Amino acid sequence: MTEKQRGILCVFCSAVLYSIGGLCIKVIPWSGLAINGGRTAIAMVVIGLYLIVTKHRLRLNRWIFLGAVCVCGTNTLYCVANKLTTAANAIVLQFTAPIFVLAFSFFFFHKRPKRLDITTCAIVFGGILFFFLDGLQAGGGLGNLLALLSGITYAGVFMLNDFPDSDAISSVFLGEVLSAAMGLPFLAMETEFSSVALMSLIVLGVFQVGLAYVLLCIGIRTTPPVTASLVSGIEPILNPILVAIFYHEMMTPLSLVGAVIVIGAVIVYNCLLAAKEEK
Repeated sequence: MTEKQRGILCVFCSAVLYSIGGLCIKVIPWSGLAINGGRTAIAMVVIGLYLIVTKHRLRLNRWIFLGAVCVCGTNTLYCVANKLTTAANAIVLQFTAPIFVLAFSFFFFHKRPKRLDITTCAIVFGGILFFFLDGLQAGGGLGNLLALLSGITYAGVFMLNDFPDSDAISSVFLGEVLSAAMGLPFLAMETEFSSVALMSLIVLGVFQVGLAYVLLCIGIRTTPPVTASLVSGIEPILNPILVAIFYHEMMTPLSLVGAVIVIGAVIVYNCLLAAKEEK
């Protein structure tokens, strides 16, 4: 297995771990900010231990801090969105990240998008419209908006290694610190601490955030940001399936159409890119 293939495998495994987030967040009877504060505090310990074991020195500059803000924004927006809309809507709208990676690459790094890139962007945003039409009918408009914003910050996470003088794992650790500082005061206000809630929080902190981010940081060292964000396509597929099986939350017809358009467009885009690379 080549170094690039190992990187892609790490990104894929991180996406599988991320996919358990929707279900665990749904079964915890707390606010999104409280859940995020608890899970990121645990993740902060996991990632801190990784830094100690690997003897990786924590760094800080403006670009690393910008990456930390992206991590914090992704954590917080996704968790809150999950409580305001369906888990499927939240994860599929976050999965617009590859499109924002393309946009940021153009505006900040002057990487000119190709015709395929622009076409995919147009199709994905067409799919997004179905979610907001659905939100207007079902009252989940705010959750859908926050989920879409999490797609923007998630794009920044995939670009952590592309920032000048960057250090992805430092950005992730500091992002967890910011997330925990923001959410723990809300966790202190909660009163129901059942065994299911606490166990779900531990699973979120250790696996869905901590270990997943470590794997992602390892993976994006050798995986281009667009490729990494597209490989993560398993997450919006597994996430709603787990929620539907164990939580019985189903997608509405409009959201299902939007999901098919968004996921289908990104998967086709990835396949076409792969075919071009082989030629």
